[in-house]
Amino acid sequence: MVKSTKQGTSTHKICVIYNTAPRYREAVFRAIDKEYDCDWYFGKTKSDIKEMDTSLLKNVTYYKTYGNPQKWYWKRNYLRLLFRRDYKNYLILPETRSISDWIFFILAYTFFRKKHFYLWTHGWYGKESGYEAKMKLWLYRNASGTFVYGDRAKMLLIEQGIPQEKLFVIHNSLDYDIQKVLRENIKTSSIYNDHFQNSSPTIIFIGRLTKVKKLDMIVDALARLRNKGEKYNMVFVGDGSESDNLKVKVKSLDLNDQVWFYGASYDEKTNAELIYNADLCVSPGNVGLTAMHALIFGCPVITHNCFEWQMPEYEAIHAGETGDFFKMDDIDDLIATISKWFAVKSDKREEVRNACFKEIDTNWNPYYQMDIIKKNIKF
Repeated sequence: MVKSTKQGTSTHKICVIYNTAPRYREAVFRAIDKEYDCDWYFGKTKSDIKEMDTSLLKNVTYYKTYGNPQKWYWKRNYLRLLFRRDYKNYLILPETRSISDWIFFILAYTFFRKKHFYLWTHGWYGKESGYEAKMKLWLYRNASGTFVYGDRAKMLLIEQGIPQEKLFVIHNSLDYDIQKVLRENIKTSSIYNDHFQNSSPTIIFIGRLTKVKKLDMIVDALARLRNKGEKYNMVFVGDGSESDNLKVKVKSLDLNDQVWFYGASYDEKTNAELIYNADLCVSPGNVGLTAMHALIFGCPVITHNCFEWQMPEYEAIHAGETGDFFKMDDIDDLIATISKWFAVKSDKREEVRNACFKEIDTNWNPYYQMDIIKKNIKF
C-alpha cells in the first residue's frame, strides 16, 4: 500500500477509483495526475491485462477484493472513501458485479448530494435488459456526469432518457506521444518481402490470440482466397490460448508459407515497423485496442458490423476510409470485404495511411481525452 503524502484540501482534488491500472491508460492517467490533485485507488486483482507502473502517479493506494470477479465480490475499505471530507469530486469506473459499488452509489446519491460523482465506463452496449438495464440507467441518471467511450453509447443512453448534458464521449488512447514520434521517423522496410520471399499484400493481427477474437476465420479466409487466385501474407503479432490451435489449422490448410506467427512483442519500435508495413489489419471478433494500435501507424482495419457486440474503438473505423466492416460470423462476407478492399484501395495506400493518422490525431489520444475531462468536471 502506498500512502498519500499530500496534506490539506485542494479545490481541484479528485478521488479516482479504478479496478486496475492498465498499461494502455498510462498516458491519460499521468495527464490527469499532472492537471489535478489526485488520490488514486486501484484494485489489487489478478488480471491478464498488462499494468502500468503506478509509481509514476503521485498518490496511490491499492484495495483488496474478496469473492468471485465473474459473479459477486466486495472491495475492502471502499465505502469509507465516501466519508472523506477532502473528497468532493470522484472519478470512478463502476463495476456492476461489485456489491460494494452498489452500496457506495446508493449512499452517495442519497446522503452525499453535495459531492460530485463522475463515471468512466462503456456506458451502453444495446444488449442490456431486465434488472441489469434498470440498475445501469439508475446509475447514469443520478451521476454528476458519465464519460463514455463512444458516440454510439451516448446516443443509446439519450434514447433511454439520460440527459445529453450528462454524457461526455471520452474515447480511448494508447501511448500516443511515443507512438507519434515513432510514426514520424518510420520508413517503409522490406520486413515482409524478406520473410515471405514475395511481394504479396500483408494482413496483420496484433493483440492476444484468444477465442473471442475468432482468428480462425482469418485462416479459413486466407485458404479460400488462395483457392480463387488471391494470395495474401498473414502475420499474427501476439500470443494467447488460441496460438496452438491456429498453428494446427494453418498447417492443415497448407498455409505455412503464407502465415508468420511472430509472437508477442512489447517493443513499440518493432510493433511500429510491423504495423506500418502491413497493408490491412483484420480482427474478425471484437476489435478493441487493436484498432488504436493499427490506425496510429497507418494500417486500416476490417472487423464485424454487429456493434452491440463490438468494443467502442470500432468507431474509429470509417468504411472505405480507415477500414471496413463485414457481416458478423459470415466467412463469405469477410472474404468479399477483404477482396473488395484490395481491389479498390491497393493503389491508394498513402491516402489510406494519412486517413488513419488523422483519425487518431483528432479523436483517439490523451490530449483529446484531457480536453473532454477539463471541460466537463465541475469544481
